[in-house]
Amino acid sequence: MPPSKGNAPDLSHVRNIGIAAHIDAGKTTLTERILYYTGASHKIGEVHDGEAHMDYLAEEQAHGITIMAAVTQCPWKNHVIQVVDTPGHVDFTIEVERSMRVLDGAVIVLDGVRGVEPQTETVWRQATRFDLPLMFFVNKMDRPGADFGRSMESVQKRLGGEPVPVCVPVGDEVVHLVDKEVYRFEGERGEQLQVRPCEPELWEEVAEFREAMLLAAADLDDDIAEIVLEDGEPEPEALWAALRKGTLERKIHPFLGGTALKNQGVQPLLDSVLKLLPSPTQRPQASGTDMEGNPVPVSMDAKGPLAALAFKVQLIDGRRHVFVRLYRGSLHPGDNVLLAGTGETERVARIFDIDANKKKRIEAAYAGQIVLLAGMRKATTGDTICQVDEPVLLESIQTRDPVLGLAIETDSTQDEKKLLEVLQKFQEEDPTLVLEEDPETGQRILRGMGELHLQIAFERLEREFKLKIRAGKPAVVVRESILGTGQGSSEFHRVFEQEEARIEMRANATAQVESLPRDTGIEFVLSPTIEPDGAQLKADQLQSIEDGARDAATSGPLQGAQLQDLKIQVQKVETFGPASSPQAIRVAVAEAVRKAIASAGSTLLQPVMATEVVVPEESLGGVLGDLQARGALIHDTRTELGTASITCDAPLQKLLGYTTDLRSMTRGRGQFTMTFDRFDAV
Repeated sequence: MPPSKGNAPDLSHVRNIGIAAHIDAGKTTLTERILYYTGASHKIGEVHDGEAHMDYLAEEQAHGITIMAAVTQCPWKNHVIQVVDTPGHVDFTIEVERSMRVLDGAVIVLDGVRGVEPQTETVWRQATRFDLPLMFFVNKMDRPGADFGRSMESVQKRLGGEPVPVCVPVGDEVVHLVDKEVYRFEGERGEQLQVRPCEPELWEEVAEFREAMLLAAADLDDDIAEIVLEDGEPEPEALWAALRKGTLERKIHPFLGGTALKNQGVQPLLDSVLKLLPSPTQRPQASGTDMEGNPVPVSMDAKGPLAALAFKVQLIDGRRHVFVRLYRGSLHPGDNVLLAGTGETERVARIFDIDANKKKRIEAAYAGQIVLLAGMRKATTGDTICQVDEPVLLESIQTRDPVLGLAIETDSTQDEKKLLEVLQKFQEEDPTLVLEEDPETGQRILRGMGELHLQIAFERLEREFKLKIRAGKPAVVVRESILGTGQGSSEFHRVFEQEEARIEMRANATAQVESLPRDTGIEFVLSPTIEPDGAQLKADQLQSIEDGARDAATSGPLQGAQLQDLKIQVQKVETFGPASSPQAIRVAVAEAVRKAIASAGSTLLQPVMATEVVVPEESLGGVLGDLQARGALIHDTRTELGTASITCDAPLQKLLGYTTDLRSMTRGRGQFTMTFDRFDAV
């Protein structure tokens, strides 16, 4: 690596945060205000006008939703806040997943009326998996029925969180419970912040919230506990320190509120991000392994050997770019780097700071930063980028299998090659988008996470690449499993007569399979008895046992779908000297396993979606009946302020086109969200 150019940033003044929420909670609107008030943007782009700075994709502007996670930087009080605005629609949850993997903290936005919604639960699970400290911003507090306290309660009940109020909206003002101040947002854009001490009458209004905050701080700090027990008033600095400690340890979740669309409550949120969320050095040390799987410490040190994670690939101006988060070391244009795990080396051509779809060249990147790299043709989502002579593997990024597919073809056969090239690029950008060929019909099937996911892909094909696509009817992806226990044995024997030699292939095998609980995957037990007694298998013969078992597990007997939720045990392999080549053993084991699967009985598994349907209360009965007719398992119904929420599990096959049916049943007022939960028999 060449010597460092420039200076590494002071990481104590850096915050890498994500903004995440259920769709329509207002997170992009909040992000636009953050950019405006910090001076990173000179105007506020409104989502409803299709002008949001962070929603730069034409499809995002047309649909009024975030599709791709967008990264930007903004300054605030001598700090740099790197913000990732993530999608709220469940079809694009991979964008949230990979963003959460590289962030240091997150702000979850709630609708002040709805509180916790289905995608909020998904975001919570993703953040929990990476131990991210979280804050909540209760948005849309100007709406009828908005309730700050009820939103806190929904986090406690539905997520098991520990909400602690910090800034409580009252009318068009925000009361700060730590600093005992009132914020008023004046000016055309709320940019003129008026701060005054909180008067007794208003303080009395929020006394219950103040008490809850003090008790939470007391649980975190013995000195504060002593002061609170004596009815004293802790100093703001002590309260901030206790709340920060609790937030970093994920023991509490600070709550702030306002109305982003009306420019209320954003500046106190920014202050709290600096005071409560961690800098890169305050996060637990990243976990890595060497090429043999041994643990390797990866400390946040700009002077150490490079260790970075590629978390996203994106086409910008038609060229391939890679988003990376540096966990150790530094990176400069011209550096040769190793893609750990693949053994490939690449050269970094350019490095950029990123602002939505705009980029600015920089001469170096350091540990703790998120940057954009150009010139890397092989790096993909989840790859570790490291120093060539000091390889290390960081924890990768989980992706989900697609659950819905459409047969596609071009209007013109001349465009087929171009379509394949473009879809290859799309799949590099989005690992949940998969192109396959149906072995029976020869059709190309594009699979994704839902109808909107595929629709956006088709719109981009036409807009960006002028490709006209014809699509068939949606077909859900299925899996197969077994019903019980099965045994199978095989006697493989083939003789091939050739001019110069007679080749004999022979091996016998016995296998057993048994069903496992749902979502268990496939378990292989590959330590069979070898006959004749005392026979020793070579390494390639041992490998062929595993290869044969895995061959048989690729497809089930019903529809040739991928198998899951079973245990495969190869019990015995009988060899016959030189005739038992690795290929012979592989075929014998595969045949024995297939027979065992067939004898166990098979079942088809369909994708089951965790679904929430929100309708006017007067439509509840009809919608419930319709859901039950679709095979839905109803878990809960709640009514509040004239609105009913239904939580259920439903097979995806029965929910295709449900949007139109639901609107018809509720006169256009119903809405629903669904998240893939599991494959199951329905």
